[in-house]
Amino acid sequence: MGEKIMPHEASVRAWLRRMKVSADDLDDLIQESYCKLAGLDSVDHIHRPDAYFFSIARNLLLRRLRRSSVVSITAIAEIEAFDDGRPSPEREVAARKDYERVRALIAQLPERCRQVFEMRKLQGASQREIAHRIGISEGMVEYHVYEGTKAIVRAMRRQDEEAEVRAEELNRGKLSP
Repeated sequence: MGEKIMPHEASVRAWLRRMKVSADDLDDLIQESYCKLAGLDSVDHIHRPDAYFFSIARNLLLRRLRRSSVVSITAIAEIEAFDDGRPSPEREVAARKDYERVRALIAQLPERCRQVFEMRKLQGASQREIAHRIGISEGMVEYHVYEGTKAIVRAMRRQDEEAEVRAEELNRGKLSP
């Protein structure tokens, strides 16, 4: 893990300097961050070591500032506003649900259409490559992708409309949850 975290130390130090952290405190925060990382049982859950390192340093700095007797409110606001570029947990869950929804709709496509659509949109294969692999013309590949996209969009609209109707009925008290 060290080889993935250490290259980001300079960025974290620069950010801490911009937050007006003293040199001594800066070194302590970096050291504490490394200690936190060393104390982890596993690092398998860390997908973005740079963002994780920043988050640890940020949280340690916030904890220190909150413990100190006199703290600038703007300093805490600036630190809390720090965005490490990762989507919120809520957005990750929503994206995962959207993905599962689209995968379910793709699975409902006719076999050839589904096969072509998955190869083109999910695997990133070119029209020419798909046509060659399956033994159809490039025009047919384009047709299947177009038809698959149309069918998925229609199904999503239908599902959204049904959900809106159900939500309205729930709000009016016509249905039980």
